Amino acid sequence: MSDIKTVGVVGSGTMGTGIAIVAARAGFRTKVLDTRQDALDRAREQTRAFLEKSVQRKKLEQAQLEQIMDNWSGTTEAAQMADCDIIIEAVFEDLGVKHRLFQELHAVCPPRTIFASNTSTISITEIAGGCGRDDRFVGMHFCLPAQLMKLVEMSSGMNTSEETFAKAWQFAEALGQKPVRTQDTPGFILNYFLIPYHNDAIRLIEQGVAEPADIDLAIKTALGYPMGPMELLDLVGLDTQRLLCDAMHGLTNEPRAACPPLVKRMIAAGRLGKKTGKGFHNYADTKMFGA
Repeated sequence: MSDIKTVGVVGSGTMGTGIAIVAARAGFRTKVLDTRQDALDRAREQTRAFLEKSVQRKKLEQAQLEQIMDNWSGTTEAAQMADCDIIIEAVFEDLGVKHRLFQELHAVCPPRTIFASNTSTISITEIAGGCGRDDRFVGMHFCLPAQLMKLVEMSSGMNTSEETFAKAWQFAEALGQKPVRTQDTPGFILNYFLIPYHNDAIRLIEQGVAEPADIDLAIKTALGYPMGPMELLDLVGLDTQRLLCDAMHGLTNEPRAACPPLVKRMIAAGRLGKKTGKGFHNYADTKMFGA
């Protein structure tokens, strides 16, 4: 059994909110840290809305919903994370931002607290090197949407202790997730394939080969994927895709990882995907993905 009882999640965007749902739903006391109270309020509303759909679909009892919400709390103060046994970071793919965050947390958290990053592109060793406790740092990359997908890519940094990795692995299993071990390499398993794949699909649109709906239909029908690439990009967010591309291309110089110009134009137009109601597809409902 995992000896982790209180979980911290930093960042209340799509991924952070999903990870917090996973933790609170598994019975862990869950604290979400964000610099903005309105973002925390929105994350709590999205969490309740997601769980209410689960109740409507008979996957959850109302009493269970209330217990999960009781497990969930938000804060704008890093000092409030001091009692967390593990803290999972889900903020921008920017090494400097992550270093500043973990340095602040290192100053308030006891030595027992494990730090984890949900990064999908940046080296775990590089992040750990600026956090103050690189032996107690691990990569935990959840698959979007975290509250529905079971996969967690687990990566050690060069100085991560075996004890830390074992505890984090055990914790992932206690969440009800399916961890897989990956090396500390750009993109790990999923994004090594996914970022170039998504960019290739975007370039089909740029070149006038096919419309987004037809690309999605072709991929889902022929390959059996539950979502097409344009649907998944809209869920991830075009702003996030640009950050992923910039990070991956900067690390690897892989041409297929370079951000397509269409992504930059869509961001400038405010067409970020589901969260803004318009991306490659249009959305009447901008609430969190499915139940």
